[in-house]
Amino acid sequence: MAYTLGAFAIGLAVTLVLAAFLTPARWWRRPTLRALALLAAGSWTIGSALLSLAPAPALAAMRALPDTADMPASAGIAPIGPVRPMAGRSFHVFEHLNLRAASGTGARRVAIVPPGALVTASGARDGDWWQVSVQVGGRQVTGWVSSLWLRRAEETK
Repeated sequence: MAYTLGAFAIGLAVTLVLAAFLTPARWWRRPTLRALALLAAGSWTIGSALLSLAPAPALAAMRALPDTADMPASAGIAPIGPVRPMAGRSFHVFEHLNLRAASGTGARRVAIVPPGALVTASGARDGDWWQVSVQVGGRQVTGWVSSLWLRRAEETK
């Protein structure tokens, strides 16, 4: 996100410099729709060109960051971004939660998990949807839940 904003900010700066030298001075005496269109088109074109020229190094640098989600707290490194679920990791259900046959709100509901129930992540995920297994009504059920309604088992209210 910051990389994208930076590219378009540079695009705007370059457009302003080029417009100052390559357009008539009377265009800039008062704001007009033509001047606004020129700034927008120039910023978009130059920003897009910058993004298309250098996406690989930025993505490679992001992939090279260490995954701190599994590091102990004593390492002194805080996790970057959301912590990913690990296979076998336990979570408490925050509120009544629909356990679904597949990821997404349109999938068939398999069970309703009560608040406070302990679910175990399988490690499979689809965006914010995690596959979990849970004991509901005396039977072990596996399905998909929205991770937004889960709290780490060791987390207190």
